[in-house]
Amino acid sequence: MRWLSFLALAPLCGCAASSGDAQKDAGIFIGDADLLGDTSVPVRADASSYPLPDGGTVRADRFVTRVVSFAPGDCAGFGAEKLPDVVLGPPEGAGTSQGSTDVVSLGHLGTIVLGFAPNAIVDGPGPDFVVFENAFYVAGNPANVYAEPGEISVSEDGVAWSTWPCTTTKSPFASTCAGIHPVMSSSTNNVSPIDYPSCGGDAFDLADLGLKHATFVRVHDIGWQDCPSDPNKRTTTNGFDLDAISILNAEKP
Repeated sequence: MRWLSFLALAPLCGCAASSGDAQKDAGIFIGDADLLGDTSVPVRADASSYPLPDGGTVRADRFVTRVVSFAPGDCAGFGAEKLPDVVLGPPEGAGTSQGSTDVVSLGHLGTIVLGFAPNAIVDGPGPDFVVFENAFYVAGNPANVYAEPGEISVSEDGVAWSTWPCTTTKSPFASTCAGIHPVMSSSTNNVSPIDYPSCGGDAFDLADLGLKHATFVRVHDIGWQDCPSDPNKRTTTNGFDLDAISILNAEKP
């Protein structure tokens, strides 16, 4: 990981020994291009809807319903054995002071593609969806964020993609990257995962890209955290750590 602040960007060293390289070298691919138009893939078996703090419920397909593909980068692996469930459903945020472990680590320059069938994201008032990572404020300081940013793209067909720019040259609070803001919503509190900005995370508006509808979201780690070349210092927690995605403006509310 790297410290993210207004003043400087300083790398941290990942020093945990790991066997995650073998998993990365073998490659992980969940799903198939032929499934991109398939709307029969079920949501997580234990839920067709999720409770909201106001006593109502929200459709399970307001969140990710399937992992189309996962191409892990170097030093990926944490949470991969729990795929796809670990990225389905609402977030399990840990607040401003620590990162959640209910995530899958993409690794250095890793990429994951996610679907919401039979639902989709539509352009509506304000932001249209929220991406949840596990960033947190160092010593409670919002100007000093522990984060591993990711680039977000959307697609209608899983082939042609539109992308929000994600760079390291801006203040993190102005950049259109995911993985910048802590996640406040979880199953253990009363914060709704579709009440933004109370839920935390990083929101995206299709109108910014001139789009009206999207079926897939792609998350790509931008490579802030290098993977150690020394096998004894490698870790499985490198790169963007995906928790969940929630649709704020859904084709099927």
